[in-house]
Amino acid sequence: MAAPLETPALFWRVEGSLLNLSAMRPVAFFTWNAHSFAERWTRCGGLALLALVRPFFYAADRVFATRLLHTLLRGVSRDRLDLLGEEYFHYVIKPRLKPAGVARLKETMAAHGPVVLAGQALEHVMRPLAEFLGVDSIVANRLEFRDGRATGRLLEPVVRPRGGFAWLLPGSRDGKLTAAELRRDLGLPDGTRAFESALLPARRTVPRPVRPLVLFDSRSRPEPLSVRQALRGKQILLVGGTGFIGKVWLAKLLTACAEVGRIYLLIRRQRGQSGLNRFERLVAESPVFDALHERYGSRLGQFLAERIEVVEGDVTRLGLGLDPEVAARLGRALDLVLNSSGLTDFNPDLRQALATNVDATVHLLDFLRACDHAALLHLSTCYVVGARDGRVPEELEPDYNPTRVPVFDAEREWQALHGLVRQAELRAESPEVTEELRAEVLKRTDGKDLTPVEIENHLRRYRSRWLRNYLTEMPRRRAQELGWPNTYTFTKSLAESLIAQRGAGLPIAVVRPSIVETSVCEPFRGWNEGINTSAPLSHLLGTYFRQLPTNERKCLDLIPVDLVSRGMLLVAAALVERRHQPLYQLATSASNPCDMRRSIELTSLAHRKHYRAQEGLVHWLRSRFDTIPVSKARYQRLSAPAQKALVQIINRSTAPFLRRPPLERIERTLARVEKLIELYEPFILHNEHVFEADNVELLSRALPPDEQEAFGYDALCVDWWDYWINIHVPALRRWVYPLIEGRPLEARPPRPVEMAAARPAESAPRAGEAPLSPDTPWPSS
Repeated sequence: MAAPLETPALFWRVEGSLLNLSAMRPVAFFTWNAHSFAERWTRCGGLALLALVRPFFYAADRVFATRLLHTLLRGVSRDRLDLLGEEYFHYVIKPRLKPAGVARLKETMAAHGPVVLAGQALEHVMRPLAEFLGVDSIVANRLEFRDGRATGRLLEPVVRPRGGFAWLLPGSRDGKLTAAELRRDLGLPDGTRAFESALLPARRTVPRPVRPLVLFDSRSRPEPLSVRQALRGKQILLVGGTGFIGKVWLAKLLTACAEVGRIYLLIRRQRGQSGLNRFERLVAESPVFDALHERYGSRLGQFLAERIEVVEGDVTRLGLGLDPEVAARLGRALDLVLNSSGLTDFNPDLRQALATNVDATVHLLDFLRACDHAALLHLSTCYVVGARDGRVPEELEPDYNPTRVPVFDAEREWQALHGLVRQAELRAESPEVTEELRAEVLKRTDGKDLTPVEIENHLRRYRSRWLRNYLTEMPRRRAQELGWPNTYTFTKSLAESLIAQRGAGLPIAVVRPSIVETSVCEPFRGWNEGINTSAPLSHLLGTYFRQLPTNERKCLDLIPVDLVSRGMLLVAAALVERRHQPLYQLATSASNPCDMRRSIELTSLAHRKHYRAQEGLVHWLRSRFDTIPVSKARYQRLSAPAQKALVQIINRSTAPFLRRPPLERIERTLARVEKLIELYEPFILHNEHVFEADNVELLSRALPPDEQEAFGYDALCVDWWDYWINIHVPALRRWVYPLIEGRPLEARPPRPVEMAAARPAESAPRAGEAPLSPDTPWPSS
């Protein structure tokens, strides 16, 4: 709510001076764009009826007629009205603004100062208009909302429409209003305070919930924690620095903690390319490091060489694959090891999942025990909890399994999975499987005469595929048997249990983020990468897909990657100072929840905003296809499964007459949709998780005031409407959707970075060039 006016302000009426639109048109626009087709026709029927009877109510009581008109918006969400208000302004109001009226308004503002814009439209339409005109406050009609849905009731005061002959009155075209005239129109009593309930800020505001943290034990109150002081001069080994989270964390560390000591990056040699060359290429090509390029320009290689050392190794091998001398040197120097590596495919080959998610963790624990004083920050995921409901506390349990099998032992399970791999490899070479694969080869080659060498080549390829499929399906079944939704969460949970057992007595903190998604501001607004999170599902909702099986009350726990980066820096500082907790969860479901119903609608609205700006019938149709949450039974009865069954019947019935099924491509598409929904069901339909994140919030509140802006962790700052519509989905459309659709990403100019050339002897500044230091100022924008 706007603050009381300290001095009399000038009011300006929209209708007549700037526009000739009636109040009926925005409501009709909102009504037609209601959530579903059924709602649209029901509301439009009501609108047609009101169009007939409204003149009689209008003649009797204009306030009552205005209230009656807006009852049609009952049940429409605030999110939808906010977006439709922007859309209505951009495509309807803006082209019809009177240039002379806008010019008079600008002249008045220049001569007399701030102006309050008054109009009979809803605040959702008036706000974008006011922002466009440079006005800070408005007076508009406001709907009452409960749980984010309009009740259809207008709040006081109601801005009633003007009379039929209002245009004859003096000043009707000028637009200026005195406070007394506006007070009379609104039916408000005398006094400046009467305007407090009517004045609204022009910018969209979001109520910020207050979530106090109560500590009953005074001994647990956190001491002040300075991230910069804790990490000053410290030696850090980053494992997984080429991944999505690792790159963002490294960029944040280099920009916000300039006094950190040496940063070691463990990067394996790949396809003949050294670890150093891989990192140089990463810095040259990744948008994450754009800010560093702007700051240091051609001297970026020198800056990185002074702070970073790339060590070649492989975390999946014993001793991290390090040279013994390098391992001994690191063991003496390191203060912190940060492991952000991991295989995030939901159901990968078990050999890869074990090597990256479990074996690598065991190797890091062995390395940590050999270090003099290093601590370990291990990145996991909140979804290791598997199939369970309710609040998830920040507790690290050894031998955890969601089904609570009492005889479950993580160590034995890990060894059994390795045994399964060995058995599968032996079985793939067995005579039975060989004969089965040979028969498949002959069937696929249509009985062609093949030489023994050709047959062996086919067998080798088929055997590799058989083994890969077997080692993908078997661990998935085992994971679901124990209560995990997929192999990824299963192996990540095994790693946590092994940390709890083998890491006893070592300084270790496990960090569990939820679904890590697009950045809000760091390294820049709207950065995302990879297709293993919610991107495929979001992409599906931007097509003609309509019915998503989900529990609309369930919270989809997304967290921006820059919040995760801040949380990891806080935990790293706590680890170095040995004041850490065993487990930290980085999530939003407990403090700033966004349920599935709202997530689906916001995704659809973001797609609508994009398609509405495009031309053509296809884009117009897609902008009208909103996905809705439905039950699993309705999805199976009316959506992809039923549609695929119908298409299969058509294809089979035409098989005797046509060489290729006419709907073969549609059948494959529906099969992919069905598989995708099945893959995401544990996250959108089952398991109502609420992840507590108190430990990291306590660390954030212990920061000194001068570090709150740089390192503060605040999940309440995320405005989900703005995040989904203006940040997240546009970022996916720029960085991720092209990969899903098989298109190249946008081309970026080459900017080579050579760290190898920046040797100590060559690091002196050239003539006339300032020496490079952490305090080198950022270029002016």
